[in-house]
Amino acid sequence: MSTNFENTYDLSTEQLEQLDNAEEMMLRNDLGAAERLLLSMLESDESCVPVLSNLGHLYGRHLSEFETAIEYYDRVLAIEPDNAWARDARRRYLRYV
Repeated sequence: MSTNFENTYDLSTEQLEQLDNAEEMMLRNDLGAAERLLLSMLESDESCVPVLSNLGHLYGRHLSEFETAIEYYDRVLAIEPDNAWARDARRRYLRYV
């Protein structure tokens, strides 16, 4: 799979396709399917930052489960303390708990 971006996390073609599918599911409001797909991906690699970030986005933005979203962003920040996107999203959802 050719990408128009740098594959910073060295994700496999399958992982990239699954992330694309999960994001499409979220856009179609098929949130249960997106959640199942992302959680299954997390079982294979529990420290995959893109999966953790997408789960944080799913739980925070789409499901309004702010504490769960914060937990996923905390996991991202434990791996990448300088991840500004995760830090900002975490801060946004902290206002609701």
